[in-house]
Amino acid sequence: MSERQASGATTGNSKPSAGQGLQGQPKVPAKHEKKNNLPQDFDIDMEDPETEKAAVAIQSQFRKFQKKKQDVKS
Repeated sequence: MSERQASGATTGNSKPSAGQGLQGQPKVPAKHEKKNNLPQDFDIDMEDPETEKAAVAIQSQFRKFQKKKQDVKS
């Protein structure tokens, strides 16, 4: 004979064990917890040509996105 294990709610054990989420799955930190893991200061050389190229590329894509978003509204 085999017995089925009951879920936590029926056995009265509704608390997950430490470090685990529901049904024994690893606990995933919330979004605000992930943000706290970032270093306090970033060491980015703003005068580096590669940084400037990346900034221009990001700004260009953002402007395209904004224009496309504005065209959809009108």
